[in-house]
Amino acid sequence: MKKRVVAIGEKGKRVGEDHGRARLTNHEVELIRDLHACGMSYLQIAMKFDVSKATVHKIVKLQRRAMVAVEWKTVGCT
Repeated sequence: MKKRVVAIGEKGKRVGEDHGRARLTNHEVELIRDLHACGMSYLQIAMKFDVSKATVHKIVKLQRRAMVAVEWKTVGCT
């Protein structure tokens, strides 16, 4: 297994795209927020990224994917 660096939040758990259940990359989450700020609807964005309208709403309203990394940790072994 290859070593890699993952983002860790203030509670000591993985955050963002490094979380085990994350379906979107950090870049995609940023793009979703930018597209909504430019006037695209939740439904249009949801269809573009193949996620639910509710997921897009929660991302835009910072109810999902709002935690930021406070440290980085190396995991895995060679």
